[in-house]
Amino acid sequence: MVVYPNAKINIGLRVLEKRPDGFHNLETLFYPVKSADILEITEADKTEMFLYGLKYPGNPDDNLCMKAYHLLKKEFDIPPVEIHLYKKIPVGAGLGGGSSDAAFTLKGLNSLFSLHISDTELARYASMLGSDCPFFIYNIPMLGTGRGEILTPCPVESLKDYTVKLVYPPCFVSTADAYRGILPRNVRAAGGEGLENTPFPELLSLPVEAWKGRVENDFEKTVFARYPGLEEYKMRLYEQGAVYASMSGSGSAMFGLFKNT
Repeated sequence: MVVYPNAKINIGLRVLEKRPDGFHNLETLFYPVKSADILEITEADKTEMFLYGLKYPGNPDDNLCMKAYHLLKKEFDIPPVEIHLYKKIPVGAGLGGGSSDAAFTLKGLNSLFSLHISDTELARYASMLGSDCPFFIYNIPMLGTGRGEILTPCPVESLKDYTVKLVYPPCFVSTADAYRGILPRNVRAAGGEGLENTPFPELLSLPVEAWKGRVENDFEKTVFARYPGLEEYKMRLYEQGAVYASMSGSGSAMFGLFKNT
């Protein structure tokens, strides 16, 4: 079985507050994009993983795809498999490539071995692997709240009239480091900082041309400060005619929305 785990972008990302469990509550719009890895799962004599394409740090046995397999293996009588993953989505770019690979592994195993697991249940399994993994089970525009695992369908019909351009700056941004450097909105507001307080879904309902400067990614301030020159990639998208541009997730990838002519 061959599947194509696609990337996502975050349209707006508000980091609201730090939770008692160490995670953060946030608001964001997850939006699927075409950039994709290639994932093949086949029945085998023993379970192994093989990586190709872009370099992927760490031991293949610790890859989220392997974790997804072992998660289902605990509850279902599935045989050993070989997992072949060709990486095309850059790592450390805020595009959710690893999370997508994990979610598509769950979906692939479900289909390959006729496990008949519902999307709701697959999303529950996915949430054990990462906060944005459940999004890729559904893979439609979703408003993400909580850690990002609480999903509400959020049609963004206006984006059908726009082309999404992705830009990959040549740097790796650690999600953990990005979170360590950020001040949540409740702390910033307590310090007197003026923040856009329009409810997030209302902002998304505005015309795309009105998003600039209002639909914000809270990671940009600290990530741009830590990686000099990164902001230039965003500004270049505006110079090229984007009506809205932003960093995706905790970076480093940027995207621009261009009105179709």
